[in-house]
Amino acid sequence: MKHSLRTKLTLTIALVMLITIALISILANFLIEKQFTTYLASQQQNQTQEIANSLSQHYNAATKTWDTNFVQTIGMDALYDGYIITVYDLDKQTIWDAQTCDMNQCSQVMNDITQSMAMKYPQLNGEFTSKIVDITANNEKIGTVSIGYYGPYFLNENDFQFLQALNEILIGIAIFSLFFSVVVGTILAKRFSRPILKTVNATRQISDGDYAVRIEGNSNTRELDELIGSINHLADSLGKQEALRKQLTADVAHELRTPITSIGTHIEAMIEGVWEPTIERLQSCYDEILRIGKITADLESLAKVESENLKLDKTKINLTELAQKAVGNFEADINKKHLKISMDGNGSDVWADRDRISQVLINLLSNAVKYTPDGGAIQIVCSETDQWAKITIKDTGIGIPEDELPFVFERFYRADKCRNRKTGGSGIGLAIVKSIVTAHGGSVEAESRLNEGSCFTVMLPK
Repeated sequence: MKHSLRTKLTLTIALVMLITIALISILANFLIEKQFTTYLASQQQNQTQEIANSLSQHYNAATKTWDTNFVQTIGMDALYDGYIITVYDLDKQTIWDAQTCDMNQCSQVMNDITQSMAMKYPQLNGEFTSKIVDITANNEKIGTVSIGYYGPYFLNENDFQFLQALNEILIGIAIFSLFFSVVVGTILAKRFSRPILKTVNATRQISDGDYAVRIEGNSNTRELDELIGSINHLADSLGKQEALRKQLTADVAHELRTPITSIGTHIEAMIEGVWEPTIERLQSCYDEILRIGKITADLESLAKVESENLKLDKTKINLTELAQKAVGNFEADINKKHLKISMDGNGSDVWADRDRISQVLINLLSNAVKYTPDGGAIQIVCSETDQWAKITIKDTGIGIPEDELPFVFERFYRADKCRNRKTGGSGIGLAIVKSIVTAHGGSVEAESRLNEGSCFTVMLPK
């Protein structure tokens, strides 16, 4: 049976509190009782000495006689406190004996104490013992007193009431603490579960396709705030991915529809005899077929690069040499547009897949050549650190709006919706670049200013 987080938190807090209180109560009871019994044993020893001191005050040294009336008073008071005394003079003659004075009372006191201690402390195994204490006056012995008491200690009715009251207080504190812990646990559980329930509801909406949902407010708890932030970021990312997916579908459909429509119109016109099947018209159809093939090839290339099973054939390569070869592929276009190409920096050797990195450089240079106007400049800079090799391709082209930069590496994304068709691009070259660089454990960044140019930086681990 599954329980809610609120119930589990409440029960857990209550259980922890109950166990803690129980341990504290048991430990406190044990320590207090131990200290109390030690105190009683000490008091018992003090009491016997006090009885002897009290008796010494009723001895007349001049006549060497005892005031038996006061001795009897002291003896009866001691009897009521649980002490049975017998007083002797120096000749061992009995001055006063509690048992002789009141045997029934002595027996009653001894029975009551024995039964009470046996009932409350059966493990003590106590019994009545006697102790001989000297009675002195002016540092001279004047007699002895035999004091019988229940040992090693005993508790009178007041002592039992004190311990009972202490236990009742501890039980009361335990009950109150348990109730308080349940209330506090419920409040805390409600406070913790509220943002979690909001998160659960938000994730359900996200799973149903509502990517606009956001979790508002914060919980004052770092972990929960991080969870809420992650869910909101996930919803934002999924929303952007959904928008890109729709844009991708529309772009692919548009890119394929235009050449297919053109081919269909041309062939239909030639079949119906409206057009003569001239070489120029057949060449136009062939060019459109090549365009479809290029789009298909780009999609296949991207799918292969993004595949989890992509295998890299890493060898030691030099980025400067690869960049020079890539520039050679565009020599005709560079000369046609009168572009200025410069290469700076020292050669950087990295362990990478030669063909894949060549594809990265070709794609970046292709964009730089396409979008740099006649007479513009392209600068290639190679540099390195202890762990990284860096190559930067900077142009003076038309640039990219700042708000479009985060999306330039998405498939079929275009900052200018019509420029790809003007230049013949498929819109997935930068997506391929990012996938290849990421597969190598590197990174690629884009910087640009509209109508001033763009700068792409590739970082590869050496």
